[in-house]
Amino acid sequence: MLYLVDASTLISAKNSYYPLDRVPEFWDWLVHNGSVGTLKIPIETYEEFQDKAPPSGKKDDLALWADLGHVREALLLDEEIIRDHVTRITYDGYVKNPTDEDLEKMGRDPLLISYALRDTTNRCIVTNEISKPRRKHANRHIPDVCADFGIRCINIFALIQKLNFSTRWQG
Repeated sequence: MLYLVDASTLISAKNSYYPLDRVPEFWDWLVHNGSVGTLKIPIETYEEFQDKAPPSGKKDDLALWADLGHVREALLLDEEIIRDHVTRITYDGYVKNPTDEDLEKMGRDPLLISYALRDTTNRCIVTNEISKPRRKHANRHIPDVCADFGIRCINIFALIQKLNFSTRWQG
């Protein structure tokens, strides 16, 4: 199984329960799983770490970590996006004729989901978004769009269980 990680998952981990300076084992574990091909982040999602820079313009800890050569090499998904998949996810999963405002609301989520559409049997999205099935169009959440396309979707805590993270793990 290849786990494709949403940026918000790592942003939340950094800000809340696994700060880089307090639980470095978690971040090393992510890099290890990226190196062995179990966990990857598409470039469009990876770029979101840079987009979260504070108004000062200085990069935060996550952006600096993501910039490290060995981290980037381990975590980046080495694939070209399939434009037809992006179109299908956007039009059939969110809204038929998206406006600029719709595209802004969706952000890069359709891109992430389109990478999973390439192989729905062996790929799974990891996101902290929760299902909100009543949301419509550009306001839909990743788990609900994934469900429409038969794509598995889990949160970071399920990933931790599936890949057996512990602060005592050894890569």
